[in-house]
This record gives sequence, C-alpha cells and structure tokens, in this order.
Amino acid sequence: MAMKKFHTVIVGGGPGGLACATLLARQGKDVLVLERNSEIGPKVCAGGIPAAAQDLGFPDTLWERSFTRQHISSNWQHTVIQDDQAIIRTVDRGRLGRWMAERAQAAGVRIITNSLVLNIGEDRVQIRGGEEFGFCFLVGADGSSSLVRRQMGIPTEKMGVGINYQIAGDFPEMQWHLNTDLFGNGYAWIFPHQDTASIGVYARRSTSKPGTLLNSLHQWAAGHGHELKSRQPQAALINSDFRGWRFNNRFLVGDAAGLASGLTGEGIYSAIISGEETARTILDKGYESETMNQLIKKHQQHARILDLASGGKLTGKLVLEAMVFCLRIGLIPFCALEMGINQPS
Repeated sequence: MAMKKFHTVIVGGGPGGLACATLLARQGKDVLVLERNSEIGPKVCAGGIPAAAQDLGFPDTLWERSFTRQHISSNWQHTVIQDDQAIIRTVDRGRLGRWMAERAQAAGVRIITNSLVLNIGEDRVQIRGGEEFGFCFLVGADGSSSLVRRQMGIPTEKMGVGINYQIAGDFPEMQWHLNTDLFGNGYAWIFPHQDTASIGVYARRSTSKPGTLLNSLHQWAAGHGHELKSRQPQAALINSDFRGWRFNNRFLVGDAAGLASGLTGEGIYSAIISGEETARTILDKGYESETMNQLIKKHQQHARILDLASGGKLTGKLVLEAMVFCLRIGLIPFCALEMGINQPS
C-alpha cells in the first residue's frame, strides 16, 4: 500500500490541534489529525476559560456557565472581583472537543482515532499497526507528555499537577482558594458547570507531591462541606515549560509547547490560540505572529509570579497575599491572571 502524504500531520486531537487543523483545511490544505484515544474530547479538566474566549467564534450553547464574579480567598483575606461582563466561563471538555472535531471534519480534516504514534521520521509518522503517513509540516498537539516534543529533544522540567472531582449539584459561585499551608504555591477551586461543579486543586509538581496534595484537597473540601474521599479523583500533569513553538517545519502548540499557565494551570485558551497561529504561520512563511508574542509575554509574567511564590513558605505566603490584596484594590486586574490576550486589530 502506498503511503498517503498530507500537507500537515497533527499529532493530538485536543483543542489546539483541532483549531490548527480547521484553519488549514479551510485554506484547502490536506490535513490529518492522529488521536491516540478512542474518542475526541474527554480529558481531566476544570473547564474554566477566560472571557477572551468569546472572540473565538464558539456558539453560546457550548458554555456551561458564565460568571461576572470571582470569589478569591487566601490565608488572611477574602475578596470578590466583579465586572459587568463575564470574567470566566466554564465548558465541558468533552462537548467542546466533539464540537471542534465536527467543525474540523466539515472543513475537510481527516481524523483517525485509536492511532498511537510510535515513530516520527524526517517526513513521516508511523502509528501502532505499522501504517505510515507522510507530511510537509508536523504539529505536536499531543499534550503535556508530548511524543513530538520528546523526539525533538526538548526537555520538560516545569510541570504542574491538577486533581479534579466532578460533583453533582447546584453551585452558585466560582471560587479560588489560595491556602499556602495546604497547597503551597497552588490553589483549590470550585468551578460550577450546569448540573455539576469541578472541585479540585492545582500546584507545581516540584513543590507538592500528588499524594500530599490529594490529602490536602480532601481536608480543605471537608471543611467546606464537600466529602471527596469516597469518590474517584482524576489527575493530570500540566506542562508550563515553554521553550519555543516553531522549529522549521515542525511546531508545538498548547501543553505540548508548555504554554499552559504555570500560575493557574489554565491551558484551553492558549492551546486554541497557539493552534490557530501555528496554522497562519504554516500558510504564510513570512507571517510574524504578534498574537503569539502577547501570549508568550503573559506566560512569562505568570512564570515570574510563580517563581516568586516558590521562594520559601513565608515568601510564598507574602507573595500570594500581596497578589490578592492588589486584586482587591484594583491595582492588578483579574484578567492579568488569565491567559487571555488582546487580539490585534
């Protein structure tokens, strides 16, 4: 059987890979998405997306809930940030993935599930079973443990850990809890969805062991009236170790590039934006992405704050308390903690 060659092969069918694929296919390019799982969409994810996501052209039916108020608590403070417009929306990761996959296929993208990539050559990839696909461009959109990134020899050191429970019930408030005694430089959250809420915790892996973090989450949740020990948690690694995104005819997007926020762990929006900007760069070799420059700048700002908060127990507490205080008095806008960017006109 002759090897099928594509203009672009994308490894990973998450939001970043599908956003990239759709834009390329709409410009007439022959695009293949290889997804290792049996279905597109499901992933361990709290589902929070910054308000900037309203510029992505998604239908309102995708949003689970929208919040104009954010409740933020720390060891010493509590504040409520509010705006006239939605600050954060929640989305079901499965529904989002299925909608993006349908949109990509309607544009002409070929998606193959259950296709674990085993080898990557100079101009081809091989999946389990031996089938090979050729490419002119390769995009790694395969998450925090990206094979594409590893085969390019790019190390990954800065990882976060997210632990999530999806709990049935009506939860009226979106909450962030920065308790340094329990979570170090991380935080616990309550992100309401339609009939459930994501309750979880995120912290840098180098400072918080997953088992200790899980116990701290159980302790904190019990104190807020949520029994989690008898339920099954889900956990995921989150890559914030950004070391570049364009490497000749190979690209990394989203978590594969390390573009998730090291401070908050949010990565859906940055994955979609980096996927779209990768497509524009592939389509026009002279394209200079100011949007990616902004995204990277915001990512670096988050990394600096996290490094300061990781400087020791007392230092970390003071840094996070100062951040909450600045949010409370309006010196720092809440959008500064989101990975959203201002789209260039």
